[in-house]
Amino acid sequence: MSDAQVLSDLLRADRLLAAPGVYDGLSAAVAARAGVKAAYVSGAAVSASEGLPDIGLTTVTEVARAISVARRHLAGLPIIADGDTGFGDETNTFRTVQTYEIAGAAAVQLEDQVFPKRCGHLDDKALVEADEFCLKIEAATAARSTALIVARTDAVAVEGIDAALRRARRYAEAGADVIFVEAPQTIEQIADIPGAVDVPVIFNVVPGGKSPDVSREQLEEFGYAGAILPAATVGAAFSAMTAAMADIADGRLSSGPAVAPRVLFEAVGLDAWLGRRSSEVPTHA
Repeated sequence: MSDAQVLSDLLRADRLLAAPGVYDGLSAAVAARAGVKAAYVSGAAVSASEGLPDIGLTTVTEVARAISVARRHLAGLPIIADGDTGFGDETNTFRTVQTYEIAGAAAVQLEDQVFPKRCGHLDDKALVEADEFCLKIEAATAARSTALIVARTDAVAVEGIDAALRRARRYAEAGADVIFVEAPQTIEQIADIPGAVDVPVIFNVVPGGKSPDVSREQLEEFGYAGAILPAATVGAAFSAMTAAMADIADGRLSSGPAVAPRVLFEAVGLDAWLGRRSSEVPTHA
């Protein structure tokens, strides 16, 4: 069974699928060891890991590399990958989907913002016309082998919830397998979204973002199939690093929570790698 089919089954199960954000090998290894069922390669997290804000500065190859690196630790677990705007027009979108699938993505998420885009929980977003985005969806479905296509609309902040739901329906009709309405602003809006389309819907959990806090139980009650948590690892890493650097700047020799080297390296496969190494010392002429 392909990763895409595994993901499709998970999204149609009774239990809400929670996909934490990952952005490199360590975050993927931690997610896999925790026993998650899927992961989300977050464009925002990849941008932050490159020392850049999420405003359309990263490239398709940078994100594809993050997918490939994460895939080493998430083999057998489906990856939903953030494809931003497709990195251009429908021809670029076609290539993005192919590139992401080769890297190991089980689903590719695309959004209807104008390029260069910005994080869905920042202000001053702009949208392409719905017809233009439908062309990207059609290109994406033509390019994919098995990957699911996730269509995201940022229309709530720009055109309002009713327009966002109209776009969502159009995107599902154009061939999107999963719908993602970004940054609904009230609990009532969150509740209305899943019933507006006939395909699975996912929700973006962004603490401190534009949407109100909502529980897993509420999302299940409203009919959501899944939730992505883009900052689950990068946010935790940022908080821990900030605290450790503040300690050092204050004169303390702190490296954050105590983690022995072996514990860290075991998390990224130390024993498996050592098991592959010959015990004999090679000789050289």
